[in-house]
Amino acid sequence: MVVTLDSKRRLTVPASLVKAAPGDHFEVRFDAEEDAIVFRRVAAAGDWLAVLKECPASMEDLPRRRRALPRRRKL
Repeated sequence: MVVTLDSKRRLTVPASLVKAAPGDHFEVRFDAEEDAIVFRRVAAAGDWLAVLKECPASMEDLPRRRRALPRRRKL
């Protein structure tokens, strides 16, 4: 399949080629050896709670926050 770059430097990919929706993110890389542009879909943002559960450090192990506001350094 051949796609053409328009005057605003955009490529339009037919919907029948890939199941993509507006707002999907892609990583674009130029392969000099093949003289080709490679698009790779980047995973959507994950569930923050699932990411927090996979965190190796428990919340109890983190140092306590200081309540005092930071002081200005003398220059």
